[in-house]
Order: sequence, then C-alpha cells, then structure tokens
Amino acid sequence: MIESTTSGMSFRDKVATVDQKGKRIWVFPHMPKGKLYSARTWVSLLYLVIFFGLPFVKVNDHPVFLINILERRFILFGQIFWPQDFFIFALGMVVFIVFVALFTVVFGRVFCGWACPQTIFMEMVFRKIEYWIEGDGPQQKLLAHSPWNSAKIIKKASKWAAFWSVSFIIATTFLAYIIGVDEIKKLVTEPFSENIGLFSSLTVFTTVFFFVYLLMREQICTVICPYGRMQGVLLDRDSVIVAYDYKRGEHRGKFHKNEVRAIGDCIDCEQCVKVCPTGIDIRNGTQLECINCTACIDACNKMMDAVGLPNGLIRYASENNIAEKRPWRFTWRMKSYSIVMCLLLGVLVWLLSTRTDVGVTLLRTPGQLYQEQPGNLMSNLYNYKLLNKTFKDKTVTLRPENFNGIIKLVGETNLVIPKDGYTTGTMFIYISNDAIKNRKTILKIGVYEGNEKINTITTSFLGPFKEI
Repeated sequence: MIESTTSGMSFRDKVATVDQKGKRIWVFPHMPKGKLYSARTWVSLLYLVIFFGLPFVKVNDHPVFLINILERRFILFGQIFWPQDFFIFALGMVVFIVFVALFTVVFGRVFCGWACPQTIFMEMVFRKIEYWIEGDGPQQKLLAHSPWNSAKIIKKASKWAAFWSVSFIIATTFLAYIIGVDEIKKLVTEPFSENIGLFSSLTVFTTVFFFVYLLMREQICTVICPYGRMQGVLLDRDSVIVAYDYKRGEHRGKFHKNEVRAIGDCIDCEQCVKVCPTGIDIRNGTQLECINCTACIDACNKMMDAVGLPNGLIRYASENNIAEKRPWRFTWRMKSYSIVMCLLLGVLVWLLSTRTDVGVTLLRTPGQLYQEQPGNLMSNLYNYKLLNKTFKDKTVTLRPENFNGIIKLVGETNLVIPKDGYTTGTMFIYISNDAIKNRKTILKIGVYEGNEKINTITTSFLGPFKEI
C-alpha cells in the first residue's frame, strides 16, 4: 500500500487531527453530496425515528424497551427481564460483540459510518445544523479565525443554542430509555422541588452531549472509541473497506483539458480530503481514523464525472481486490466467525424460548432443622420468593412431584403474584417419617397456573439420620 509522507514523517506516525506539537487541528469538512450520502441520510432518518419514537411505544401499558439499571428491571421488545435473567442478557451482549467482530472482518467499519449513534448524530444532525447556520466548511473556517463581531456572536450563539436544544432532546430520550417516559413527564406536570434528582440527571446528560458534539466531535472516534483500534486486529486483506485504488490512481497529477491521460486517474484535487469528517487522506491507505462514512467516495465520483474518467477510484473494496484484482471471497476466518455466531444465536434463542414466566426461589430456612409432627410426619420450614415476569397477575399453586406429602403455606391460602412484581413468604412441607430414607432427600415441586405446569423447582428435605 502506498504511503505518502509529510515533512519526512509517515502518516501513521501521528493522528490526522493533532499536529507535531500536540495541538489539536480543527476539522472543517466540506458538505458531502452524492448517492451514498443520500442513502446514509435515509438510513439515519429511519434510525432517528426509531430512537426518538421507541420510548413512547407501549405494550400492555408498559414500554416496549426499558433499561432501568436503578431498579434492575429490563424490558426488551415487550419482555421483562430481572436480575435472575442476567445471564441471558450477558449472552446477548456476547452475541452482539461477535456480530460486530464478524461484520468488521467482512465489511470493515460499516457500522461506524452507517449505524453508530455518534456518527449519525454528529454528521446527520449537528453537522447539518452547523452547515445551516455557519455555512460550508471554508465559511466555518473563516468564521472561526475572524474577530469577534456582532455577526460572529449571533451565529455562534445561534449554533450553541441549537446544539443545546438538540442535546436536551437527546438526553431526555436517553433518560426515557432508563426510567421510562412516564417519569420524564413528571418534570412537566409536577413541581420542580419533587423532581430535583431527575432534573439534575437530565442536566448532566444534556451537558455531556452538548460538549461531545460541540468540542469532542471526531475525537470520540479517533481517540476515545476502542473500535478503531480493534479493526487493526480484526481486518485482513479480504475485508471490505473504503479503499483508494492506488493501482489505478497513481501516479497522481493535475488534470488538463483535452489531455490524453498518461498517468494515474487521481487528479490530486484533494476533494476526498476536504470532505473527510476525521481529516484523513484516504489515499494513504487503511487508517484507524477512517469511519467508512463514504463521503470521500461521493466526492471522488463527482470529480471523475467532471473530468470524464470512470467512477470507483475510491470505493468499497478489499486490499486483495485492489492489489491482485482478486474478487471478494468468503474466507475460512469469516466462516469461523459465522459458525460461532450461529451457535451463540441458537443458544440465545433456546434460552429465550425456554424462559419461564414465573421465577421461583425456594430455600430451607437457615438454622432450622426438621420438626416432628403428629401422625408420624416430619416437616421442614422454607422461605419462598416467586417473581412474575409478565404484565398480568398470576395465581399459582405448588404441588409435590416426586414425593407424597403436603405443602402448607404460612398465613396464605393462594399464591397471587402481582404483575411485574414478586411475592415472598414461608411454607411447610410435610412428609411421612416412613418415606424418609436418607438424611437429605431431594424433592421436586411443580408450579402450576390452573392445570398448566409452568415451572419445576428442586429443593432438599432434611430428616433424621437413620441407620440401615
């Protein structure tokens, strides 16, 4: 891969947005235009509609999506998950990570350019506001270096106000995913004094988003986010990336009207550099700062059309596709990731399909031994906790499965579990002394809703030691 140098220094020896003295180089990208940018705009619109609309979608008067970390209650696609189901959530995260790794191996950083929230909000929301208020990249640069006058103050104040307003909307939506939209409504309907904590959280989130998109910008992708460094491990020469066809483009040279092109097709217009939101030169090769946003592809294709040269000098391609003209192939590495992905998805689907609506915890009361009861019976005292994972009240009964005995609740006649909640209590299990053969007997108890068994729990029954 061809690497250009600046002042004798390889481009890989520094970050594009930091100079040799460690000072930040601000990026003022030109406004992208083209087919891929239009496609990304439509994808982003769909993403934004889902992001801002999902908290308001409810099923059975409950949000369809909720990540309530404070109460350790999670609702995903209308299904409620409690800490007892955390292993399913953890496996889901593993599947997601493997999925991202697989996509990176095959398609590079497509996620970063097309689906990452940071990219979508920065490029499709805040950057568009900036273009609208301050103008295109060159105009923004002139404004940044101009003295403070009334025109600059108005533009900067307008941009900051717009950025803060959008950050507030994003923060409100983000908070709605954590505590629910009903809690957010309390900020409007209830006195401020009753929601100081909620308002403080909202202010903190708004401030963080505001400074991320006003000041941090591409630094999130190039410095903070670890995904850019992961791609150095995950990518290989068969991965599809946004790549410059140096075989066709080099050696570069300016285009002259009516010339017969005797050198490479790259006319060295640097439009690909000017539209890059992370400030890199894609012609240098694969770089961690590249988020595969495709702005350089649109800019290059536009220039190729203007000079009558074929499109695709910068395109989605693999290194082997460019260097060896080798067509894309599904490598053993990609197959391995796909197999692992399918296995994990299978396990996840199985866990979700076998997940019970009622979770039961039954433990013998600590410090309690067996009790001798009239009628040659032995009893053990247990503590139970029943968790309802649905949005409907449930009435259940406990029935012996592998033993003849009696289950008697203390102070209760029916086990009624409130929707989206739990119930606790104590109970006795009575077994005939003659049926106890060992010091510890394993018991299986069925949990029934009507005549339908919805769960089976296993516990132990402590009895007297009997010599054989």
